[in-house]
This record gives sequence, C-alpha cells and structure tokens, in this order.
Amino acid sequence: MNTTKRCLGAVVILTLVASLSACSGMSRQGRNTAIGAGIGAAGGAVLTGGSALGTVGGAAVGGIVGHEASE
Repeated sequence: MNTTKRCLGAVVILTLVASLSACSGMSRQGRNTAIGAGIGAAGGAVLTGGSALGTVGGAAVGGIVGHEASE
C-alpha cells in the first residue's frame, strides 16, 4: 500500500512538472485560457460532486472567462 502511494505521488509530480513546462511557449492569452479552463474544471467537479458534465461545463466556462480576461 505504501509503495502504491509513493508511485502515485511520483506520477502526480511528474505530470505537474510536464504540464507547467508545456506552457512556456504559450502566449499570455493562451496561458490565461488554459489556467481558466483548469480552474473551471476543478470548480465544476467540486460543485457537481465529480460529474463529468459539470467538469466539462466548468472547463468551458473557465476557458472563456480566462480568454476574455486576458484582453
């Protein structure tokens, strides 16, 4: 059980590092859109109890808000 938690933690950290490095060449508007979509997805998931529709809807709304806020 302890080994599984360690492996899962390593995978999460590697995924986070890879996703942060992917934003290095993005424009400011693209980066804000991606951040908005991520925050919206997390918020949608929390508000709807993990519903896929709520997560996707939150990501869409967050992406639009992030895109428009960067102008």
